[in-house]
Amino acid sequence: MKKALILQGGWDGHEPELTSKRFAGLLEKHGYTCTISDTLDVLDDLDMLMGLDLIVACWTMGEIDHHYVENICKAVGSGVGLAGCHGGMCDSFRQDTEWQFITGGQWVSHPGGDGIDYMVNICHGSSPIVEVLEDFPVCSEHYYLHIDPSIEVLATTRFPIVPYYHISNKPVDMPVAWTKFWGNGRVFYTSLGHHDDVFDKSPNAQVLMERGMVWAGDGKQYAIDHGLTTERFENTAKMY
Repeated sequence: MKKALILQGGWDGHEPELTSKRFAGLLEKHGYTCTISDTLDVLDDLDMLMGLDLIVACWTMGEIDHHYVENICKAVGSGVGLAGCHGGMCDSFRQDTEWQFITGGQWVSHPGGDGIDYMVNICHGSSPIVEVLEDFPVCSEHYYLHIDPSIEVLATTRFPIVPYYHISNKPVDMPVAWTKFWGNGRVFYTSLGHHDDVFDKSPNAQVLMERGMVWAGDGKQYAIDHGLTTERFENTAKMY
């Protein structure tokens, strides 16, 4: 049976308890045993992290001991998946750039706040995660992110929709969902999920998250089946 660790905490406005419970239920349908932790101290146990198939981040803002990020770096690099949504993954631990490097992006603004109507445009053919999904509307925060250019974009949304300083620039298609790799590990993110009920009001948002978590969690077995090791990553010099 596969194992997932869900990190639950940070700013309560993103309803981490509700989203963590939802994500655990989705994963259990796929044969996962899920542990929900409301403390980051669980990340001190590298051996435990290495035994996981998936880490799900539901922790907005806050601070983290960089040693814990280093352990996540090693675990995901070995093949453990990482998945998350909205500020629970890409507005976590703002002071830690290594976390941002792993996840592939960082929230910087949501012009207009909550209650913005916008379209999510599926990038057809980008990944099995979006297979047969169609474009869909969302009413929620419209996330503007700074992104890693190496990500594989699965869905986008058009900016700007509301007036703000950025409207002096050309319109852009901002990623809403993406995948990337960190060593042997698979990483999935979607910017949807400001409140838990977004996944009820826009069912395709939940389909994206469910498929993304499952895809990320399959990476460890793929690495084992294909004899992938971490040796090619471990001798890289790091400067801080």
